Amino acid sequence: MKYKAGFFACVFVVFLLLLAGYPGAAGAQRLAVGAAIANVRSGPGTQYDVLWQVEKYYPFEVLKKENKWYYFKDFEGDRGWLHESLVKKIKSVVTICGSCNVRSGPGTKHAIVFGVERGTPFKVLGKRGNWIQIEHAEGHRGWIYKSLVW
Repeated sequence: MKYKAGFFACVFVVFLLLLAGYPGAAGAQRLAVGAAIANVRSGPGTQYDVLWQVEKYYPFEVLKKENKWYYFKDFEGDRGWLHESLVKKIKSVVTICGSCNVRSGPGTKHAIVFGVERGTPFKVLGKRGNWIQIEHAEGHRGWIYKSLVW
């Protein structure tokens, strides 16, 4: 089988990008808000406008880092800036459906312990099959089906 020189050059470039830790090569880094409330800003500094606020465990994908500021994209594709002091490496999810049931165990036979709306963030405590054990910043715990979260 013959390969062209361009193929090998392309493979080599991808290898170098992966080796260098280029975020677009291996997937974006996912982080979460660690503070109780965080201001999402229009630029990398406190002099920029606050676009909206997010609560603890709100997950996002890092697009780039500039000094001590993360430029990110959230589950809706919205973009903004967060200061690194507000961010932690926490496994978290956010609900993507209009109304979601959180259950006492991993399955539909378990009781519904509470309901949540779209955009509610949770820390991930564990997984069992297609179910994720979650905890809200206020301490409420339960299980949610994986297709209901990002």
